[in-house]
Amino acid sequence: MPHAQRVKRDVMSAEKGGKMMNQINIQYHKTEIGELILGSFLGKLCLLGLRYGKVRKAVDDRIRKGLDAEFAEQDDEILERTRQQLDEYLNGNRKQFYTPLLMVGTDFQKSVWNALVRVPYGATSTYLQIAKDIGKGKAVRAVGNANRANPISIIIPCHRIIGSDGELVGYGGGLALKERLLKLEQSNTGLCDD
Repeated sequence: MPHAQRVKRDVMSAEKGGKMMNQINIQYHKTEIGELILGSFLGKLCLLGLRYGKVRKAVDDRIRKGLDAEFAEQDDEILERTRQQLDEYLNGNRKQFYTPLLMVGTDFQKSVWNALVRVPYGATSTYLQIAKDIGKGKAVRAVGNANRANPISIIIPCHRIIGSDGELVGYGGGLALKERLLKLEQSNTGLCDD
């Protein structure tokens, strides 16, 4: 491992029981849609979701295990910049995020999440279309499961995925929040890129 990477990794470590542990910096952020939890690891955002969401424990456990790290309530530049961009997004003043992401999941999940990122602001897609986009047209249910496991909501826009019949279905934050985010985006589609 090059020296610069090793130093950076050591800076992001914490001591636990005499053993060095990797550290995921986390912060909580109160917004008009609820309190969010944000997490970063080695200069990349790895976690964003409702603090008390339905799948919070499962996502948190997967992130900790995947990064072999523990949460530490500590701020950093990535978390600060992400909070600012989230506030701008929720106020209708931002439609793109400029935050480096670290996706923690299986290769299949990452392929789904990368497809979600390509769904434009103010638009929607379907689980079936995402399955086709990743070359797995029959994996609609698996795409739905990957969507549910998304660790970086809003920025990886799982809220933009709807049922093939156009109905709002499944969202960890609840359908009312999904509808609210879609309406926010659809009413601001004339925004210029940031």
